[in-house]
Amino acid sequence: MELLIATRNAKKLEEIRELLKDLNIIVTSLAQYKDLPEIIEDGRTFEENAVIKACTIALYTKKLVLGEDSGLEVKALNNRPGIFTARYAGEGATDKKNNQKLLRELEGVPLKKRGAHYRCAAALADAQGLIGVVSGNCQGLIGLSLKGYFGFGYDPLFVIKKYNKSFAELGPLVKHKMSHRYRALKKARVIIEKYLDKKS
Repeated sequence: MELLIATRNAKKLEEIRELLKDLNIIVTSLAQYKDLPEIIEDGRTFEENAVIKACTIALYTKKLVLGEDSGLEVKALNNRPGIFTARYAGEGATDKKNNQKLLRELEGVPLKKRGAHYRCAAALADAQGLIGVVSGNCQGLIGLSLKGYFGFGYDPLFVIKKYNKSFAELGPLVKHKMSHRYRALKKARVIIEKYLDKKS
């Protein structure tokens, strides 16, 4: 059985593959397909965008599709960047530019008031339509400077209080046991397993 992940983000795909590695499925991505319809992410929530991704691609390819949308919400910034996480510093922004903008906006804010959480929504759909939507989140703080080399996005700034280290310092072995994506995909696995049972 193929599970098509509705993303072209290679680092995100790598993470999802790792988190679903022991399922009896072949994980592919949009990069392996041509002439796919444009995905217009005009939802107002992570859940809505995840559903748009899953249903748009599933309807076209007739495959089992996982649409995922995730991002960062910072309490001191009224939960920004939110659904604009990937393009916080503008369309086509790099991780570096997004992180720099976040640090600028939080300048002067003490560490204890830099509470934030990563959120992830995952939707599953096939040719018949939406199968299910799940979500997960992970609490942390936004650090005062970039630290670490692992991960992507805001990982060098996202500090886990328990370890007093960023996700980028902790690395995948720790991150993949507690991240927002891990928590959402743990729930998605249950839906995928039931789907596979029905199809077998």
